[in-house]
Amino acid sequence: MTISMNTNLLASPVDQPSPLVDFWNQILAPKFIRYRHVLVGGLSRHSEAVLPQLDIESGSRILDVGCGFGDTAAYLAGRTGPSGEVVGIDCCNAFLDFGRDLAEQHRIHNVRFAEGDIEQGMDEGLFDFVFARFGTMFFSNPVAGLRAMRVCLKPGGELAHIVWRQRADNPWLIAARDIVRQFLPAPGADALTCGPGPFSMADEETTRTRMEIAGFTDIAFKRVDAKVLVGRDIEDAVNFQLAIGPAGETFREAGALAEQRRPEIVAALSELFREVEAREGGLWMDSSSWLITARNPAI
Repeated sequence: MTISMNTNLLASPVDQPSPLVDFWNQILAPKFIRYRHVLVGGLSRHSEAVLPQLDIESGSRILDVGCGFGDTAAYLAGRTGPSGEVVGIDCCNAFLDFGRDLAEQHRIHNVRFAEGDIEQGMDEGLFDFVFARFGTMFFSNPVAGLRAMRVCLKPGGELAHIVWRQRADNPWLIAARDIVRQFLPAPGADALTCGPGPFSMADEETTRTRMEIAGFTDIAFKRVDAKVLVGRDIEDAVNFQLAIGPAGETFREAGALAEQRRPEIVAALSELFREVEAREGGLWMDSSSWLITARNPAI
């Protein structure tokens, strides 16, 4: 059995998409595509550490939430095998084209990709397993997003999602932000953002409570430490930080002042990355994440 290619996964039509969805598509998607080599090449170290450990049965139906460029969906398609099916969902259709190309290139026939915002809700009981790599932190309403992930699971179905741990454990993002904020003010309360931000699920107690409210049971946290790619070289690393993440948000929101002080900022960031470990054709820095697993209670 398969999910029809014409199935509307969303539980109901969305009259007005979230402003965050527009922001991702209009502002962030082009930047993420430009630095796809960093995001896939680096962040995959975390999924590579946990995906082989996931208890995925052959023939499972799997949903990959915030699937991005489709590399994790392709991997999960291999795990579930030809009798199973994987659906990758993301609010940025531009990302999904990369997933579709990947599936076609490698002749992966049991994966498909759909544009959508899971926070708007999905049909009940479609999937045996739901996975997300660094996507759930950006839910505008974390409990609603997590509940939607649980609702689309079959009774007894499993969830696994990867989120960043505390800022202090992730210098790959925070070191550059701290340097940029020596020159520019922090974004104001009315700043355009990607959502709550990459560390919104870093606190174990808070995130556990949200998941419990969303209806999950058997919630477990496992720490994963890994080096992540931050750029091919110093120039690439500096440009990446000024485009994406907390440093990029600070730079973008500062507008004309940021451009005025760009030479000073670039010089300071370049000094930071001169001290970074260089190997495997790039620069690598420490990072830390949580693998969070849970279950939809059986009836």
